[in-house]
Amino acid sequence: MQSRAVELLVGFFVCLGIAAIFILTMRVSNLADTSDVNGGYTVIAAFDNIGGLKVGAPVNLAGVRVGRVADITLNQQTYRAEARLRIGEEYKLPKDSDASVLTSGLLGEQYVGIGPGGSLKNMQDGDEFIITQGAVVLENLIGQFMTSMGSDNSSGGGGSSGNGGGQNALPAP
Repeated sequence: MQSRAVELLVGFFVCLGIAAIFILTMRVSNLADTSDVNGGYTVIAAFDNIGGLKVGAPVNLAGVRVGRVADITLNQQTYRAEARLRIGEEYKLPKDSDASVLTSGLLGEQYVGIGPGGSLKNMQDGDEFIITQGAVVLENLIGQFMTSMGSDNSSGGGGSSGNGGGQNALPAP
């Protein structure tokens, strides 16, 4: 009888452990907070490159989450990615605000950062951001760095002059 009670107790703690791991996983992966913003309005931001931005990614203003990415589509006429951002009704964005795809940390998740403008008029449902900045792709930056390093080495200006002892050589007349 006591063996059965121990087995039930162990099973209970195993279930608690699995539930704790599940909750921790949801919190770390940011999936626990992907619910739509209640009420609110939708605005559109068109980007040349959204990188790894996903539906459900946060929309931040001054570090505060004001909404979520509701949908991402490709505009067939402009070939730009259009992100529909669901903004909470309690947050009012000036019409001349800008939107950027940013990355939290060096290799963290991507989100949309909003820079507030100075307009006295606020964005309404269906409005579009005029100024946007797409994602900075790490591979492109590394490629540009490698290309610039390669062109610096092949310019012919580097290396030693071979005149011995580090003395300055005078140009020939």
